[in-house]
Amino acid sequence: MACMKLGTKTDAFQRQGQAWFCTTGLPSDIIVEVGEMSFHLHKFPLLSRSGVMERLIAEASEEEGDCIINLLDIPGGAKTFELVAKFCYGVKLELTASNVVYLWCAAEHLEMTEEYGEGNLISQTQVFLNQIVLRNWKDSLKALQSCDDILPHTEENITKRCIESLAVKGSTDPNLFGWPVMEHGGPMQSPGGSVLWNGISTGARPKKSSSDWWYEDVSTLSLPIYKRLILAMESHGIKQEIIAGSVTFYAKKYLPALNRRQGTSESSNLAPVGLGAPLSEEDQKLLLDEIDRLLPMQRGLVSTKFLFGLLRTAMILRANPSFVSNLERRIGMQLDQASLEDLLMPNFSYSMETLYNVECVQRILEHFLAMDQVTGGASPCSVDDGQLMGSPSLTPITMVAKLIDGYLAEVAPDINLKLPKFQSLAAAVPDYARPLDDGLYRAIDIYLKSHPWLAESDREQLCRLMDCQKLSLEACTHAAQNERLPLRIIVQVLFFEQLQLRTSIAGCFLVSDNLDGSRQLRSGLAGSTDGGWTTAVRDNQVLKVGMDSMRMRVYELEKECSNMRQEIEKLGQGKGSSTWGSVSKKFGFKIKSQMCSAQEGSVSNGSGKIEKAKEKQGKHKKNLPQEG
Repeated sequence: MACMKLGTKTDAFQRQGQAWFCTTGLPSDIIVEVGEMSFHLHKFPLLSRSGVMERLIAEASEEEGDCIINLLDIPGGAKTFELVAKFCYGVKLELTASNVVYLWCAAEHLEMTEEYGEGNLISQTQVFLNQIVLRNWKDSLKALQSCDDILPHTEENITKRCIESLAVKGSTDPNLFGWPVMEHGGPMQSPGGSVLWNGISTGARPKKSSSDWWYEDVSTLSLPIYKRLILAMESHGIKQEIIAGSVTFYAKKYLPALNRRQGTSESSNLAPVGLGAPLSEEDQKLLLDEIDRLLPMQRGLVSTKFLFGLLRTAMILRANPSFVSNLERRIGMQLDQASLEDLLMPNFSYSMETLYNVECVQRILEHFLAMDQVTGGASPCSVDDGQLMGSPSLTPITMVAKLIDGYLAEVAPDINLKLPKFQSLAAAVPDYARPLDDGLYRAIDIYLKSHPWLAESDREQLCRLMDCQKLSLEACTHAAQNERLPLRIIVQVLFFEQLQLRTSIAGCFLVSDNLDGSRQLRSGLAGSTDGGWTTAVRDNQVLKVGMDSMRMRVYELEKECSNMRQEIEKLGQGKGSSTWGSVSKKFGFKIKSQMCSAQEGSVSNGSGKIEKAKEKQGKHKKNLPQEG
């Protein structure tokens, strides 16, 4: 740390309790009271250096009794006046980055100019600050930290200079001029750039400084000064991502709720340093408002997890609604970068209707959809089954749809979650954003299981949110046996499952024909290609086995569909064709007779799906149209 010694005499002051005495051998003729401390001094050394002391001594001398002067508002208090008195007596005084601000302000307050002696305290502190302190990052930071206690006295003279000095150094590449390597105790370097040890080159290369080297240092500043420093750095053209990183570091240091999921060791490193005791709730609210102003409004500069942490903290503290709204808008801009854990925010409202804050997630989703429409990021498109959820190139809107479906599945078990809220959030995602509806089906199934008291009409209304044509074969198989689904939905699922199997088999036949054609072309090739042809034949055999299994599945589905038709015709009491036609219209689709035909002589084995469908048909007899 830079320092400079003033004066020539040794220390001639001695403290006794709350009083300081000058041990020069002469009795004191003046008492200067600064707060609770009393200084027993002599008039001449003081009035010969200070214009203020000269006037106060003259006024006190006119009064009878002891000469007592009260200095109530001197910057730095008794500790600083002790140094000023020593300077007046010519005692050796060490100027440092930590006390130069107090001494300069006290000298200005006491009018210790060159008029009262050459090389007076004002000029000495000015030279030390300008030529030594402001040229060094660490010393400039210490000087700026000392401005907190005496900010009104230093507003124009010192604080602005320290901030400007730090802003210039912080916005400059540290690898160009050695900041902060030399100041952080880094090793000396040889002219060639290698590390020196006792003047001998070791051949090792010094590590380069990263752009976040100053985050920890400036986090010790108070909020008003930190804000001014960040604004000054922005004016010097520092990158927005670096500013965002510093603000994030500062927030994590003074907002305990942001570190609730971090380890013990990391949390201990983030304990407040510059502000002493933890911030009060009001101070934390003020910090949140300032963070909202300092964070750049740009997508991706701050992690989504950090933004959700701020939002959670704001809800706990009942922060300003405008801040919460701005934060939701920020999160909405990059919702596709969030995780399911981020969205699971507890409901901190007084009503506590639901376990999680579903309304907040829906507002964030609306912000994302509005932004996506403006940027044109979403475009309806059809995607093949093989390129659906496993593709690494998912669009943001598809990633958000998958995220929301996962969130719906997590909040569905909450018995207090009303059906309109669940439906509203599920319907907010556009249809084209879901290549598959498997995630939505899973969420709906969980909701139906957790809310068994729902009426049949409500169940059907909820199931209309998903498109049965966009269910995978696995989801169709599960839905066909799901007793919680309405009968209308089960029949639709069976129909579309059969349609998917037929389409898949047709595609397999096309591939098989292509392989047969390629066999003739390869038959005339040289023996060097026998290995490749053997592999193709083996793949063809595996493909045929898969086709056979799918044929059996289609055959079973056709038998099930035929049996269901026969059961429904029996319920129609004679007018089977008209009854089946009315049922098909009631279920919302048309089925051709050849789609559900089965061999007349075959005997049904009574599979589990048919038995469950029969039970549901029995429950809904009254709802079917009766004719005859």
